[in-house]
Amino acid sequence: MGLEVPKLPFALRALNTAGAAATRLGLRVTDIGMDALLTAASSETSLDDFGDPFFRAPLSILLESLESEASLTTLGRMSVREEFVRGLKNRLYMTDVSKQNPEITTAPITKPLFILGLPRSGTSILHELLAQDYDNRVPMTWEVHNVWPPAERASFSRDPRIEQTQQYLNRIDQIIPGFAQMHAMGARLPQECVAMMAHDFASLQFHTTFRIPTYQRWFEALDMGPVYASHRRQLQYMQWKCPRDHWVLKSPGHLWTLDALLDEYPDALIVQTHRDPVKVLASLVSLVTTLRGMASSRVDPTEIGEDWAKRLSKGLHAASRVREERRLPPSRIFDMHFHELLRDEIGMVRRIYEHFDRDLSAEAEDRMRAFLAEHSREDRGRHAYRFADSGLDADEERHRFARYQQTFDVPSERLS
Repeated sequence: MGLEVPKLPFALRALNTAGAAATRLGLRVTDIGMDALLTAASSETSLDDFGDPFFRAPLSILLESLESEASLTTLGRMSVREEFVRGLKNRLYMTDVSKQNPEITTAPITKPLFILGLPRSGTSILHELLAQDYDNRVPMTWEVHNVWPPAERASFSRDPRIEQTQQYLNRIDQIIPGFAQMHAMGARLPQECVAMMAHDFASLQFHTTFRIPTYQRWFEALDMGPVYASHRRQLQYMQWKCPRDHWVLKSPGHLWTLDALLDEYPDALIVQTHRDPVKVLASLVSLVTTLRGMASSRVDPTEIGEDWAKRLSKGLHAASRVREERRLPPSRIFDMHFHELLRDEIGMVRRIYEHFDRDLSAEAEDRMRAFLAEHSREDRGRHAYRFADSGLDADEERHRFARYQQTFDVPSERLS
């Protein structure tokens, strides 16, 4: 028995059925053309300067791929329109505020710490723990979701967007119950860089959520320099009225684009997480299947497994190549093993701080312990998945990732 695509609630299945019938009758259901999206964003903000026009090419190709390849349902089209208009509005707001306050884009970003590694390898929990240190600045989910007005230090913990964003996330949980067990969601949790890069419509986030092979092939060949330049501008915008000592950022997506990251942030510090890639694949296929089922009428878990096996291998190879070619000194990179993190989360944080010659205060450590107590894996629920459901051959995948596991001494995990 293979992996099943989770069923949507009855009301949403009915919506999709009605939308499909309308489409067969020639009725246009939810316009997701570029002109319609740009017009909606401008109308809702009374602004028309989207900043660097670089985003138009990826947006155009992404929309074409969504229309022709993603098998979008009516709910999927509505979600795309809502998300893309929100992203475009964020662009308009950030551009407008930065134009009126040019000092924003001259502020330095010094030695940012980037967490990268395979999906499902501990990047999120490590990011969440480091966010408990108030010397660290992380992009919060609520401020990335709705960037305007710029977050301010005095009201950071009680900004009204926190509740607005949480309500939005609660709706997602209602649409795909159990997803929070796969990936923690919360307005007060830190957000990863792929969500920021989505403002340029050049992000691995889209291929995770939708089947868009044409866009993904184009994206893999893209010069990511302008995207990381935009990433820096977004950090400068967020720190303008709420700065802290150290930026701490996270995304598995940086594996594939570490070269461009280091070009933009030549003094970056890196934590690379490591976990058995074959075990990761089983979990990832389950997660991507669930995500795509929210917006698409056709989802193929076997295709997802084959695609992501190749993709993860490319990402690991790309990051290793950059590390070798750039000859990054050991003082700037820390390799973290997932099983060691699970054994002692706070101990791992201490090791990371010591490696980068930083002090972990007693107050920060107490907040980290409190966070772990409040957000235990048992409370979130277990993400149940089986490698057998991925459609992949375990021996072939062991062979595919053997060099990586040997290079970084990554132990194989038991496959269910």
